[in-house]
Amino acid sequence: MPHNENISEIQRKIGYRFNNVTLLQTAMTHSSYANDHRMNKNHCNERLEFLGDAVLELVSSEFLFTKYQNYPEGELTKLRASLVSEEPLAAVAKKLNLGDYIMMGKGEELTGGRERNSITSDAVEALLGAIYLDGGMEPARAFALKYILTSVDEKRLFHDSKTILQELVQKYKLGELSYVIVSESGPDHDKSYEANCVIDGKVVGTGVGKTKKSAHQQAAFMAIKKLKKK
Repeated sequence: MPHNENISEIQRKIGYRFNNVTLLQTAMTHSSYANDHRMNKNHCNERLEFLGDAVLELVSSEFLFTKYQNYPEGELTKLRASLVSEEPLAAVAKKLNLGDYIMMGKGEELTGGRERNSITSDAVEALLGAIYLDGGMEPARAFALKYILTSVDEKRLFHDSKTILQELVQKYKLGELSYVIVSESGPDHDKSYEANCVIDGKVVGTGVGKTKKSAHQQAAFMAIKKLKKK
């Protein structure tokens, strides 16, 4: 389990003190650690992640329903996805350095698990589930509002960047739009890709991601920001 000093650091960072620190310890325990130590499956964070996902869906839906009163259901659904999908949750984990505190198996750690979005984003949801069980909906909502449901317009732009860019290119007749992977690095289990966004033969944005899709998305996002300046 995470060391006591790590438990204290996490609580200090998130601004919430647990009554039952075992919940926090479980939230920070990946299934690979439980497997390596032959622990009961319930001692890893999968069940808390399941609960946290449900809590986050409710809190984010309530937040968006109240904030964007003129948005139809479809737009609210897309907006919610831009806030609570894997990538923005992994960004929250990075901001809190949660990857440093997750207990994981040696194999998972050696293959870059502490930086893997799928693991760190699940840890954020598990942490939210733990807060909910420990203190109820109010501290869970406060955590979500402070760390997850932020920078809505920026996250929406990033999430829909390829679609938005395509619409801009068509609207202003900017020329042909394409994406090119210009480099890849890292071992097979932890690849990193660099992509260029090309409009009318000119590079207008560059992005890096763990998948080709995310690299394209980042490149499109940077292209939109550049075009908006013009």
